[in-house]
Amino acid sequence: MVAIWPDTLSVAFAGTVILIVLIGMLAELRVSQVNGKEYRRQGAIDAPDPVYAVMRWAYPGTFVAMAIEGGLSDEPLGWQTHVGGMLFMAAKALKVWAISSLGPRWTYRVLVLPGVPLVTSGPYRFLRHPNYVAVVGELLGMALMMHAVVTGPVMTLLFVELLRRRVAAEERALSATPDRNATAVDRR
Repeated sequence: MVAIWPDTLSVAFAGTVILIVLIGMLAELRVSQVNGKEYRRQGAIDAPDPVYAVMRWAYPGTFVAMAIEGGLSDEPLGWQTHVGGMLFMAAKALKVWAISSLGPRWTYRVLVLPGVPLVTSGPYRFLRHPNYVAVVGELLGMALMMHAVVTGPVMTLLFVELLRRRVAAEERALSATPDRNATAVDRR
């Protein structure tokens, strides 16, 4: 009998997962572009962001690297795969909640619209940067799901450093606005 799904990590499993992940990223990119255009039309200002150029490639590249490692590993599907999948889905749910709470303010870029109050609804009631918490959850989930014992920790730590710099850029943008209640966008 031919198995519908492999019982070990394989190129097919890793390829399917990364395809789903990349399609999600493309959908996010489209939302970001539409929102950014509209937010700029309303007067939002692009704030200096020293890491965006790197993040735009590092984010998908990190997931691709983990999928390649997983696809080549031939490890048995086990608790890590299932826990990783659940963590990834929980992180994605948090991210969708954060994006929907920001609404048209959400974009990959750091944009500031002076005079607009900070979003304090949804996950922003509990966390200052829930979208970034979700991104770290996605990375950890993917690393577990793919059994990416090398690329998972290395790429996640490098990406966390990019996120640290990104948060600093957002905070600088907020503190530089005439009205401290402005909203920096791109809670990625």
